[in-house]
Amino acid sequence: MIPDRTRAAGTRAIGLRTDAYELTMLDATLRSGTADVRAVFEVFTRGLPDGYGYGIVAGLGRLVDELQEFRFGDDELEYLAATRLVHDTTLDWLGRYRFTGSIDAYREGETFFPFSPVLTVEAGFGEAVVLETIVLSVLNHDSAVASGASRMVDAAAGRTLIEGGSRRTHEDAAVAAARAAYIAGFASTSNLEAGRRYGIPTAGTAAHAFTLVYPSERDAFAAQVAALGPGTTLLVDTFDVAAGIRTAVDVAGPGLGAVRIDSGDLATEVPRARALLDELGATRTRIVASGDLDEHAIARLRGTPVDTFLVGTKVVLAPTPGFVYKLVAVGEEPREERRLRGVAKLSVGKASTAGKKRAFRFRDPEGHADAEHLFLDDRTPAGGRPLQVRVVTDGVVAAQPSLEESRAHASAARAELPEGARELSGRGASITATVV
Repeated sequence: MIPDRTRAAGTRAIGLRTDAYELTMLDATLRSGTADVRAVFEVFTRGLPDGYGYGIVAGLGRLVDELQEFRFGDDELEYLAATRLVHDTTLDWLGRYRFTGSIDAYREGETFFPFSPVLTVEAGFGEAVVLETIVLSVLNHDSAVASGASRMVDAAAGRTLIEGGSRRTHEDAAVAAARAAYIAGFASTSNLEAGRRYGIPTAGTAAHAFTLVYPSERDAFAAQVAALGPGTTLLVDTFDVAAGIRTAVDVAGPGLGAVRIDSGDLATEVPRARALLDELGATRTRIVASGDLDEHAIARLRGTPVDTFLVGTKVVLAPTPGFVYKLVAVGEEPREERRLRGVAKLSVGKASTAGKKRAFRFRDPEGHADAEHLFLDDRTPAGGRPLQVRVVTDGVVAAQPSLEESRAHASAARAELPEGARELSGRGASITATVV
């Protein structure tokens, strides 16, 4: 019989956003008396996606918010009782669950490399092990988007980027993706919930359906300009790009804000569009390019007069960094001494390095990062930039930078990278975090 429990006001019970084996491990350790053993888990990747020279950490702010609501309420406990996955004593423990440990992490917007310990969780084994799925779910998704978006920022070479991939992913993931892309340097998003929740600038005007619902393209453009003013962006490729541009300028005048081209060979269409706009006197009208763009397509368009890139699918579905959550140290007996003993996997191809690590970035004389060293002791190396900051202490949030601060940090961290790490080919020099 499950004891009656009430959910704290204003909180969501999201404890079941986890995998079954975490609770079966918890169940066994509670029964054996091991659940309270001090444990240190680290989050890292063994390798970056193909072609990537670096990654961008994102999702930490969201994760901290999620941890405050990581609970097992009545409905969740009743479900677990019905499945008989764990014993009643474990259900009681879960009903009282609150994270009381500590978390150190790379700042949101920080660059990372293979084996960078981007997040370190220290708590009792039971408290820490049940967080594996929520930690990896948030960090893998958001860091994937931020890392892919950062490569697009590199490729755009100063041109404006708009995130517009909401329709290509889960509705909640779309909001998180907009946040991650903004951290990485995108200027705005089409997702209104991301705008409301995070204060990200939003952008959007019309799709091809808007043009097709009117008797003619001219009627559609006239309606849009009447509603939004001549500074709007008109979509000119529904029928014929050149004809669409002529009609757009005729309707809106030379003060037309922008035209968007969403199809065809953009490397050819964009220069033609610029020449035609200039011929028509719309010299200040911007050109927005869209249509299944990724960083490579953006790089190929750098030599054209594109002003803005609208990116959808390829940013919200960027490849995962493959973060894992591994136990690297456990408490020594007697527990009062608070000593840690390093532990590690020896599995072929999946080995880990024992011990809690402290990470420092080092730079060459020109100021570019050239090494990331991991220390297993309390040394503070000369010239090294410490990468980890305390995020949670004894279950209480210790630091949570604003979204704008994380965005600024991403820009600074990307500028620090060695030039080769930012090459889209993946053939340039990169860095691997190394224990010294």
